[in-house]
Amino acid sequence: MLLRSTLDALSSVLFPAPCRICGKILTNASRIPICIPCLDGFERISKPMCHCCGRPFISVVSADAIQPLCRLCRVGFYAFQRARSYAVYDDALSSAVVLLKYEGVRRLGDWFAARLAEMISRDPEISRVDLVVPVPLHPDRLRERGYNQAEMIARPLAKKIGVKFGSYLLVRTRPRPAQLVLSRTERWTSVRGAYATREGARVDNLRVLLVDDVLTTGATLDSCSRALKKAGAAAVLGLTVARVVPGWSRQHARQPLESLGKETAEAQGASDNSEDFRTI
Repeated sequence: MLLRSTLDALSSVLFPAPCRICGKILTNASRIPICIPCLDGFERISKPMCHCCGRPFISVVSADAIQPLCRLCRVGFYAFQRARSYAVYDDALSSAVVLLKYEGVRRLGDWFAARLAEMISRDPEISRVDLVVPVPLHPDRLRERGYNQAEMIARPLAKKIGVKFGSYLLVRTRPRPAQLVLSRTERWTSVRGAYATREGARVDNLRVLLVDDVLTTGATLDSCSRALKKAGAAAVLGLTVARVVPGWSRQHARQPLESLGKETAEAQGASDNSEDFRTI
């Protein structure tokens, strides 16, 4: 412990670098370019939430049930059985995801995997899986980027929970549209039928855990789940680092998600029904 503290102090003097979220000089020797307060400060998603898709309820009235379901899950909209996310996709977590997604900070993938493993240990439903599968990139995007950020989370996660890793099972057969910003409808259209299992892949009667970086509308997890279930998977569960929560904003950071009030709940409802919901 003393040696580590000494190395941290020496590193901060010889190689001063700013935290990539808050800009303060890092005081530890971690290979993750984010300070500990920022890592600890991500807005974690907790109950009450939809029992199926894990969407946080920002109205306690909506969550007043033993197993509360959101509007979409009440009609069985998604093909996955369950989905959970670590934290709200706000500015801070967006910056961290960018480091992983576009700068390939592998140690950050390990850190996220550790947080997801902690979530799995507290969730009996998700802990009963046979296989961990990352959401794949289209081959053109994979060649361009050189790595799949979802795999950088899923591989160490599979190792931590002692489950087989299956990066080879799913493929993306159609590329994502070129534009960075997509409407809700465009997101669903872009991934509908865009994933398939590889020929000869065996997932019969297996419980598969899908891993991705961000859950925006649920369209990607849904499309992947349909491909896996078509191939014979008994159940598909989803786990992501971040989740877009309509109606959440920076001024709500100090409030519990379930107590944001009527105004925010109405904003969430408006986002649900809008074709113009956008995110990066």
